[in-house]
Amino acid sequence: MYRGRAGFRNRVEAGRRLAEAVAHLRDEDCVVVGLPRGGVPVAAEVARALRAPLDVIVVRKLGVPFQPELAMGAIGEGGVRVLNEEVVRLARLTPEEIAAVERRERTEAERRAQLFRGGRPAVPLAGRTVIVVDDGLATGSTARAALAVAQAQGARRTLLAVPVAPRDTVAQFEREGHEVICVQTPEPFYAVGQWYSDFRQTTDEEVVRLLHESDGWLGLRQSDDPPPPERDEEIDISAGNVRLGGNLSVPASATGIAVFAHGSGSGRHSPRNRSVARALNAAGFATLLFDLLTDDEA
Repeated sequence: MYRGRAGFRNRVEAGRRLAEAVAHLRDEDCVVVGLPRGGVPVAAEVARALRAPLDVIVVRKLGVPFQPELAMGAIGEGGVRVLNEEVVRLARLTPEEIAAVERRERTEAERRAQLFRGGRPAVPLAGRTVIVVDDGLATGSTARAALAVAQAQGARRTLLAVPVAPRDTVAQFEREGHEVICVQTPEPFYAVGQWYSDFRQTTDEEVVRLLHESDGWLGLRQSDDPPPPERDEEIDISAGNVRLGGNLSVPASATGIAVFAHGSGSGRHSPRNRSVARALNAAGFATLLFDLLTDDEA
């Protein structure tokens, strides 16, 4: 199990730190799959670092009918279903009640899969190492369903990779025979969001953009794979008593630097801005992306 310093600014930073923990997999034939929606920005950073294909595995929580926030299991693509038999027993649910919830969630899962992929086929998983990524674990029901989907599609090896999770949840996955890579297992653990400074909701549009962007780094992998930047890190820019967040990326032998100053309506974590910065990095330019608004003002 990989452990580092506590807490994350946002999903992008969490993804970069998770990418460090899976760097040893770069020479394997990997596919990185994110769990929509919040897991996809994390997965995108992992896939970019590994120069691996990025896709989603759409899973849906099955909520107890009279208490929907309580998970009794999850469903995934390809007919996969994982049930928590203890919850089903304690809630005294009938097969008919479970089936009704499952039908509703499968309809939504199919809709989301079509929306996110935009009609493109899913990335083949058979015979490959599949890294299932989410922004964190709570009960782990959706992650179990995603692992089951990958295994059902013939993955040679499956790993669950998350930035943060409860220690006992990670231990339970490992007892079940799953390989888990987790950056942080803090205690006490109440919710995934408590370990992020910025845990705003990921939109459908962002998921679609990130999947589309992944075609770019696949192209890099299939041609000349450029070396990673000598520096690629989040930095603080002091302006009097105000701290502005920034990202500095410096490729080897940089010939210049492009500075992006972002006001309202945009930011250094924007997929479009990051895509432009990566293209400049590939061309030999360093980039500094920073926000003119503080975290409180954004």
